[in-house]
Amino acid sequence: MPELIKRTLETCTPGDGTLVVIDVLRAFSTSAYAFASGAREIIPVAGVREALELRQDHMPDALVMGELNGKPIPGYDLGNSPYDVMVRDLTGRRLIHRTSAGTQGLVRSIHAQTILAASFVCARATARRLRQLLSPRVAFVITGTAGQQEADEDNSCADYIAALMEKDAVDPAPFLERVLNSYAGRDFMTRLEENMPRDLDLCLQADRFDFYQAVTMGDDGYLRIHTERS
Repeated sequence: MPELIKRTLETCTPGDGTLVVIDVLRAFSTSAYAFASGAREIIPVAGVREALELRQDHMPDALVMGELNGKPIPGYDLGNSPYDVMVRDLTGRRLIHRTSAGTQGLVRSIHAQTILAASFVCARATARRLRQLLSPRVAFVITGTAGQQEADEDNSCADYIAALMEKDAVDPAPFLERVLNSYAGRDFMTRLEENMPRDLDLCLQADRFDFYQAVTMGDDGYLRIHTERS
C-alpha cells in the first residue's frame, strides 16, 4: 500500500505525485453522470467568466455547466447537478465545468504527475486504478466547501477508496451514512431548490459507474477530464 495522506484546497501540492481530487456534492458526481449521458470530455476551470470566455473564444461548440456558491450561473447551459445532466442527451458534447470546490482542486493540482477526479459513483474503479499505478504516495484532496466546514462527505469518500485499495469486499453503507450526517448532506436533505434532495440520492449511488475519471493536460494548456476503465 502507498502512503495515504489528505490535503485541502489550501494545502494540495503537485509534489505529492498522485492526487485524487474528491468532490462528492456535487462536481465529480455531476461529471460522472455527464459522461454516462454521452459527454466526450470535460474542461475544468476556476473562473465564472473564464468558462464563458473559453467557449466564446476557443470552444464555440461546448456547453458550459457549473455553479457559484451552489447556485446556477446566468449564461451557463447546465447547473452543477447530476440530475440536470442525467436527463440530457450529451452524446459527443464537450463540457466546460466551473464549480466552487471540485474544479478549484483540479486547477490547483495542475502540475501533479497523476490526477484523478473522484466521487462515490466511481469509487471502486478509482481504487482499482490506484492499485495499478503503484505510486509510493497518494494524496486525497478534500475539496468540500472551500474549507468552511469539515466536509465529511469528501473525507468519507476518501476513506472508502482507501479501504477498497486494500480489499474488494467493502460495504459502502457506513461511508454513505457519514455523507448523510455531514453538514453538506443535511443541507441537501432540507433544501428543495436546485434538485438538491434528488442530487443527493444520485451522489450516493456507490460504484454506479465502472470507469474512473482521469485528468490530463491538453496541448492548449487546459486540463481535460475523460473516462477510462482499468
